[in-house]
Amino acid sequence: MQTPAPLEYERATSVAGAIESLAKLGPTARLVAGGHSLIPMMKLRLAQPEHLIDINDLDELDYIERHGDQVRIGALTRHVTLLNSDLLWELFPIFREAEQVIADPAVRNRGTIGGSLCQADPGEDLSAVCEALKADVVIRSADGERTVAMTEFHVGPYMTAVGAAEMLTEVRLKIRPGAGTAHEKLERRAGDFAIAAASVGLWIDGGQIADAGIALAAVGPFTIDAKKAQEHLIGKAPGEPLFAEAAEIASTEAMPGADGRGPVDYKRHLTGVLTKRALIRAAARALHQEA
Repeated sequence: MQTPAPLEYERATSVAGAIESLAKLGPTARLVAGGHSLIPMMKLRLAQPEHLIDINDLDELDYIERHGDQVRIGALTRHVTLLNSDLLWELFPIFREAEQVIADPAVRNRGTIGGSLCQADPGEDLSAVCEALKADVVIRSADGERTVAMTEFHVGPYMTAVGAAEMLTEVRLKIRPGAGTAHEKLERRAGDFAIAAASVGLWIDGGQIADAGIALAAVGPFTIDAKKAQEHLIGKAPGEPLFAEAAEIASTEAMPGADGRGPVDYKRHLTGVLTKRALIRAAARALHQEA
């Protein structure tokens, strides 16, 4: 039976305390909440932290709240809370759609949005969701807070903008009129990582697309911000021909590799299909909001 390497364990009682421990212990320390990604990596010795800081008691980071024109989500908010949130369903239904196809109830009951984003797995759904919604994240250290756009949060495969003595504490979503969102994913079996997935946010004003977000998961070494496809949409009237063009562009921005889930050409084709479906559904929701 595979077991992690020996390590020291502590249970944090406050955000400030967790950050203090990170600063004191240095890069050999890791935070853990749900642990569904970190613990398996530790068992395989792919991750070997010398210190583990348990943050499960930090209830101050477990919330979904509206603040003016923002929705703020604490980093320790569980998947099941995101799934069942009426506020998110009303404003950003993409979250419920994504959560319905993330893993299984056991994982959703313990896993957190902060853990998902910080793992930076290229096949992870919530990273694509937050990137498509043009979210910001709050990163805290002993020196204060800084805000980073999701498009700049992932700096490489399994790498984020969070420093060694820093902690992701919050996700912020701007509420804008005429919004529509959707998530599409194909998996081999329920709860599996995606073969490909596409998250879409559209904002329609006066019958034209004022802004767009398209993020792709599982078709590259990191979550892909499909910038060219987004640019193709802005300023144009929504419609299936336009969405087909944007989806084709998104498929060229994907960087899939061949593996047990399929060859490169299949994954590119699938990326286009899923992106088009998500665009059509997001536009329908945006037009309903505008009406």
